[in-house]
Amino acid sequence: MLPKTQKPPPHARIPPILSAAASAAATAMVLRSLAKDLIPRELQHDLFLRLRRFLSRFSSELTLTVDEYDGLYPNTLFQAAETYLGTVITPDTKRFRASKPEREKRIKVSVEKDEELTDWFGGVPIKWRLFCKDTPRKYVSNPDSLGYEYGATTLKSESRFFELVFHKKIKDKVINEYLPYILEKSKILKEEQRTLKLWTLKIERGMGGLGGPRSKPWQSVNLDHPSTFDTLAMELDAKENIMADLRRFVKRKEFYRRVGKAWKRGYLLYGPPGTGKSSLIAAMANYLNFDVYDLELTAMWSNSELRNLLISTANRSILVVEDIDCSIELQDRFKAAKKPVGKPLVAMDLLQPGQGYDCRSSGVTLSGLLNFIDGLWSSCGDERIIIFTTNHKERLDPALLRPGRMDVHIHMSYCTPCGFRMLAQNYLEISEHPLFIEIERLLKMKKVTPAEVGEQLLKNEEAESALRGLIELLEEKEVEEVKAGHVEQKESRSEGVTELEISEQPLFTQIKRLMEMEKVTPAEVGEQLLEEEEAESAPRGLIELVGEKEEVEEVKAGQVEQKESGSEGVTELEN
Repeated sequence: MLPKTQKPPPHARIPPILSAAASAAATAMVLRSLAKDLIPRELQHDLFLRLRRFLSRFSSELTLTVDEYDGLYPNTLFQAAETYLGTVITPDTKRFRASKPEREKRIKVSVEKDEELTDWFGGVPIKWRLFCKDTPRKYVSNPDSLGYEYGATTLKSESRFFELVFHKKIKDKVINEYLPYILEKSKILKEEQRTLKLWTLKIERGMGGLGGPRSKPWQSVNLDHPSTFDTLAMELDAKENIMADLRRFVKRKEFYRRVGKAWKRGYLLYGPPGTGKSSLIAAMANYLNFDVYDLELTAMWSNSELRNLLISTANRSILVVEDIDCSIELQDRFKAAKKPVGKPLVAMDLLQPGQGYDCRSSGVTLSGLLNFIDGLWSSCGDERIIIFTTNHKERLDPALLRPGRMDVHIHMSYCTPCGFRMLAQNYLEISEHPLFIEIERLLKMKKVTPAEVGEQLLKNEEAESALRGLIELLEEKEVEEVKAGHVEQKESRSEGVTELEISEQPLFTQIKRLMEMEKVTPAEVGEQLLEEEEAESAPRGLIELVGEKEEVEEVKAGQVEQKESGSEGVTELEN
């Protein structure tokens, strides 16, 4: 009887090549573990780079490095890639990071170091990997600072960089198309994720301390103001005009560049207190998704500091100077012209009241302010809106009001029937009521601000009681006389040319003849042309401007009568 053939054990059935591979892998793991424990990390990184450089000679792939810092300053491309790659993370990603900054509302997702991501662009794969390595400690600019000159420094002991790996054939496509796409995409993502901020000046700016002499001059809080154009107590036409002007401004970057103007827009909000100037600013910020910078001119030491602060503000922002007539002396030129020439100041005179340096006065001059909003320094930034507010427009210097500086003048008036209906909808959630007729009749005769109306409606939740309380408030107000039939008719200054004859002439001929008769500046002409995009409407608007402009009277020395005003340093001028 033949003996049975014995089957070989399972390990004996493994092909020799697999057995050798398994043995080599085990050996490699042991060597890697020993190398990790015995070889310094810096030497490991150097050996790894040398090995990769050697193997790359036989590869068809290219590697592009994007460092976190370009010298001492943050690399914009690195920040853009970090934002963009947070949206590329897929279920296949093994590790990634999640964080929530203290003052932000959303959770931020980003790439973990040594983790590889694959992005597809135009049907071609592009591999990303974030690397980190230890470096000697050094101070670099904080990526979150607003401007490098005022930016706070950060002590860094680690260097981060991205590596992009792609085929050699698409090198030009990556550099000329893919990277610009990431920059543009990251801008959109940041706008969607950003939390609006209200920035104000630090008291200790530039005074050293923990932040050193380069500490940031701005501090911020989240801007959670609920005001929108839907809730503003304004006339509907006025709100529509403001929103249309804002939309036209933000989409005309190339237009401003083509006509040679800085991409900025100036607004002057004037009117009595309580008419909604601050609410309008908040509504504009929410509408455009712009941060707001509160510039307190009286807290600044000099024109140079004003320029430095302008540089440290971000693009796509609103710069606000409230109560401009109280923030800076704007009638210096007229006062200087009337001030009699006397003996020069001596040392003892500096100790007398009203002489020498006044520590309470702002170091910002009218000239510095004008250069800030319309000079060379005003072009140090894009997509900026400058807003001045005042309760007394007549106190402002004409040089501050001209187009190019304050392009749009918005009168914030007392509460109107349309504004009241908006407030009633906001506070009482009603759109009609029998008492509306009486309230609207009284509003046409009385001067009451939207703030007063809102405060009265806030006192009662029941609509009937709230509206009757408002009627009592209006009846207590002093009746304003409504003057009718006293419309001033402007005299025509066109010599022998009637309105009918002018309207029949070609547009450019009309404009030329009217400009010969009136005094109009290039800035006023440019601003009028800027308001209209359609070629036919713009010249016609210019004709209306020039035709209605009153002739400017020259101010002659010695003929200006100065009236003393109740507030110090403010004069009223009469011819």
